Amino acid sequence: MKSCFLKRSLLTLALMALSLANPLAHAEGFITRLLNHPVPGGVAVVDLGEGTSAPDARYEGKPVLRIREDDQRWIAIVGIDLKTAPGRQQLLVNGQPLAFTVESRHYKEQHIKIKDSRKVDPLAEDLKRINREMAEQNSAYAVFSPDQPSNLLFDLPVDGPLSSPFGLRRFFNGKERNPHSGLDFAVGAGTPVKTPAAGKVLLTGNLFFNGNTVFIDHGQGLISMVCHLSEIDVKKGQVLPRGAVVGKVGQTGRATGPHLHWNVSLNGNRVDPSIFIGRYTP
Repeated sequence: MKSCFLKRSLLTLALMALSLANPLAHAEGFITRLLNHPVPGGVAVVDLGEGTSAPDARYEGKPVLRIREDDQRWIAIVGIDLKTAPGRQQLLVNGQPLAFTVESRHYKEQHIKIKDSRKVDPLAEDLKRINREMAEQNSAYAVFSPDQPSNLLFDLPVDGPLSSPFGLRRFFNGKERNPHSGLDFAVGAGTPVKTPAAGKVLLTGNLFFNGNTVFIDHGQGLISMVCHLSEIDVKKGQVLPRGAVVGKVGQTGRATGPHLHWNVSLNGNRVDPSIFIGRYTP
């Protein structure tokens, strides 16, 4: 009898120790299983504990998305920049540090030939436009609206095969440029592009590299962007239901053929969209 009681007590202590060591021990619901891939360019789901209201949580000085997991504990959903080195990172939760670990991930290379050399080595006049457009885009990515996203398991923006994954080290005409910040879909020109979740249009326009582009705010720093469109069918400030058509696939900007580029940003960091559609592979 004493032996059984001792075994149960030791097991209880071991489980308590595990829960203290692992901030996800209480947060293994659907959202955690879907989104928790804490790698450079990935997403970390961090348990914030119980409470009647969401605690304040910040990463790199920016607020992060917080929701209840299975109507129980609060979790933070944190976007990790591609340049982040593996190792310990931390949130500030109500001003107190809470650590999580970023694991390693290898990304492949992609070599692309571009006929328009200005899309590889822009002229001085191009750089003025590029810098102006980059500031506009960064402002859109930095938006943090209070509403929670309508869904975190995203719909596909188009029906079609993936042609280029997230995170590729890209070489244009032999010169390395920024890594691939989203997913490419190999679909024909004119294919309708739909928003993967409800949201508000933050920015539209024809950009130097992206061509015809639409930014959509899904809530709490979760932003998606689609580009290279042949046409844009929405306006800035427009509120969209899930699945609304925002434009059509094209070949505008720096593109070698018709396709859709879709990226997802979380607390200002571009992250792998495949995580949000249940297609992540290490």
